[in-house]
Order: sequence, then C-alpha cells, then structure tokens
Amino acid sequence: MARVKTEKAVFTFPTTTQAMHMEQCCKAKGRPGRLIPVPVKISAGCGMAWCAPLCARLELEQMAKEEKRAVSETQ
Repeated sequence: MARVKTEKAVFTFPTTTQAMHMEQCCKAKGRPGRLIPVPVKISAGCGMAWCAPLCARLELEQMAKEEKRAVSETQ
C-alpha cells in the first residue's frame, strides 16, 4: 500500500542540539511531529529536521519562539 503524500512543515536547525531540544519540547508539550533527516532539497546546518503536519506550523513556531531557539521553517 502506497503512502499518501501530504504537505508538511519542516523545521531545520543550525545544530543537532537544537533539533534534539525541539524534539524534547514537543514531546513534553504533546505537540505533533518527529525528527527526520533533512530532505535533500533543503540546506541546513545539521542533518536533522522536525517534520510536523502543516496545520501545526504556527503552534510549533510559537513554541519555538517561547523556547528561544533558532528555527527556520520551510514547506
């Protein structure tokens, strides 16, 4: 069975530590998403990115600002 492709919000980070902090914060606050390898079409400082449903983008951006972490978002 083929996976259905859907639009996702992909957050990239300058360091692996920041990517792991995003994972920790999202899990602690029950936010959606997971760590993934950075897609080939995207350039980032580290090899990890946070992938979440597009509908959660604004919520995750706000959380990242509250946590004072540098997050770059790409669709």
